[in-house]
Amino acid sequence: MAEADLNLDPDGLRLRREVIGNAFVDASLERADDFGGPLQEIITNHVWARLWTRPDLDRATRSLVTVAMLAALNRPLELELHVGGALRNGCSPAQIREVLLQCSAYCGMPAAVDAFAVARSAIERYEAEASEA
Repeated sequence: MAEADLNLDPDGLRLRREVIGNAFVDASLERADDFGGPLQEIITNHVWARLWTRPDLDRATRSLVTVAMLAALNRPLELELHVGGALRNGCSPAQIREVLLQCSAYCGMPAAVDAFAVARSAIERYEAEASEA
């Protein structure tokens, strides 16, 4: 199933690319088939076009909330993506660190330890990519 065959909200797709990055979005859409295509539509059209564009939280705040929830849920793949997204949305490594420290108290130390490892990798990758640009 090609990206053109998916019913994707253009504003949601643009925002998804801005926050998560073209490489990940392209790979997700390239893997979309009859089974997974509907999920890509829901992610783009509901999560990105409808939730992330709501006016009462800015992108940086949404990113930090998302990082906290993904750490709490122990979702390392999504956490890594959204740490990068938080950096793209103007959050600092110090802010991300503070969110993860907060998670240690409310989600447990094992969740925080894992989240710190994932976040460190994502921050290092982001900084390496930024220095190459």
